[in-house]
Amino acid sequence: MVSSTINVVRYTALLSGVFYGIYHRRTLQNAHDTDKAHHAKHEREALIVQAKEAWKKKQAGDKDGVVTDPEDPRFDLEKLIAKWESS
Repeated sequence: MVSSTINVVRYTALLSGVFYGIYHRRTLQNAHDTDKAHHAKHEREALIVQAKEAWKKKQAGDKDGVVTDPEDPRFDLEKLIAKWESS
């Protein structure tokens, strides 16, 4: 038979390990949540920069006066072909 002192030490060690595991899991989860939020923020910023660049590129493409939409009444096929040949 095991003495009661040894059983107290065993269960104390067991409970200490369980509580340490809970504490450690919480700290790891907080760090993960912080990193995830940081990554999401930077991803949104990168998407905004990418959208701004695409918008600027689209706006710069309209400066040459060539309409590329065939449904538009200002569409001119000859100007479009000349633009493609010059590119």
